[in-house]
Amino acid sequence: MSVETATLKNGKTLQFNSDMIGDGAMKEVYFTTDRKKVVCFFKDPQAGSDRLRVQRLDFILGKYNPTLPRDAGGAASSAGDAAFYSNLFCWPTDIVTQPRFGIVTATYPNNFFFETGPDFIKGKEKNGVRFLGRRNRQLLEKLAPRELGTWINYFKLCITMTRAVARLHLAGLSHSDLSPNNVLVDPVGGSSIVIDIDSLVVPGLFPPDVLGTKGYIAPEVLSTLPLKFDDPKRQHPSARTDEHALAVLIYQYLLLRHPLDGRRIPPGNTAEEQDALQYGSQAIFCEHPTDDSNRVEEPNSVPNTCLGPLLPDLFKRAFVDGLHQPHRRPSANEWLKALIKTWDLLTPCANAQCPQKWHVFDAQKRQCPFCGTVARQPVPVLRLRYEAKPGQWLADGQLVVYDKLYLMKWHAFARLFPGPETDRTPQGYFAWHEGQWLLINQNLTSLTTSAGNRVPPGQAVALTHGSQIRLSQEPNGRIVEVQLQ
Repeated sequence: MSVETATLKNGKTLQFNSDMIGDGAMKEVYFTTDRKKVVCFFKDPQAGSDRLRVQRLDFILGKYNPTLPRDAGGAASSAGDAAFYSNLFCWPTDIVTQPRFGIVTATYPNNFFFETGPDFIKGKEKNGVRFLGRRNRQLLEKLAPRELGTWINYFKLCITMTRAVARLHLAGLSHSDLSPNNVLVDPVGGSSIVIDIDSLVVPGLFPPDVLGTKGYIAPEVLSTLPLKFDDPKRQHPSARTDEHALAVLIYQYLLLRHPLDGRRIPPGNTAEEQDALQYGSQAIFCEHPTDDSNRVEEPNSVPNTCLGPLLPDLFKRAFVDGLHQPHRRPSANEWLKALIKTWDLLTPCANAQCPQKWHVFDAQKRQCPFCGTVARQPVPVLRLRYEAKPGQWLADGQLVVYDKLYLMKWHAFARLFPGPETDRTPQGYFAWHEGQWLLINQNLTSLTTSAGNRVPPGQAVALTHGSQIRLSQEPNGRIVEVQLQ
């Protein structure tokens, strides 16, 4: 292995190892000598002469870059905002002009490489495909069981993945190839990172370079693929097609199956024709409410209705209403809000041997949908309310309590969303103590019981059925109504 030098567009140089570590459809990848960055050379020898491609990369590295503050030429509102999104994207940092045209990006963080397992897995990047599908998971469970994580971490990585996509769409960008190949995941820590940023689509300015990946390409793109590229009826990758791919990924990570894969086999003459129909013009949701022709036949599969009151509605909009009508699909921001609201409904399973460990609490059934175990003690469900106008308190979500759960500011105050720079200081925590549930106040200055008594920081209030606790007397402070289920 020899050391070579890359010249950057800004005139600086970078040394990289000559041994190629990755070979994709469009680029070849090499480590820098310190292995902190990678140099990605485009295979197309004319790439550097493509004015539109160069301009796209300039915009991606600058004005569209959420990992760079505005005062440094980027799109982030502050240094804190930039740091937050730096953890969600592997964003390009430089353009390479010599010896070939390419880009430089940071090396993926260590948690996105397998730490355990045999040689053909250990040290490899955590491509999401390895965690999806029952066969892949069963193989990984045999080879590297510690890498599988638990269900709550898949839920968490769905939130981080959706945050990243929502941020792209907010800037008017689309990824165009969202798939497990381009969203690395870490189920051990519950994180994700979006990669292959250099081909972002800007409508009306930078067209898509790729169609997407099988199983994640939107039906309208597949259905119009035979048309000429400039035919006005042909559909191209966009934010709408990202919304389809995002919904597929969320469904897969939470339910471990593809939403369009069921028992139905489309009438194509070849496997390629069948795929084009299955994921294109004849795509049918495997949980379609009125058409059961594509039902899942896997044993022990759970329905999407086990995911609480919000997500099933979005899945219906994505895979029934919006499957062939893109304008009816939920936006990435809608998915983000629903995922965060549903996160507040998660509870640990009472069965220590449960394969998933966590689930969305169902107050009527009180049991884990994955293993059937019923909760062994009363579960407090806090009905959150906010004051819409003086004296009028409206429902504003729920919070399912479990031991050592933190109460955060966005629980205590309405109109506060857990975003990049939201204060994450715990306001209190819940505990199961001597046969009763308690809320221990840590930082709430005007926590008040149903009887009107103040509970200062360091003191606790019991969660009794039917009681109403005012979390704060400050503007937007919420009231919670306690129900023991």
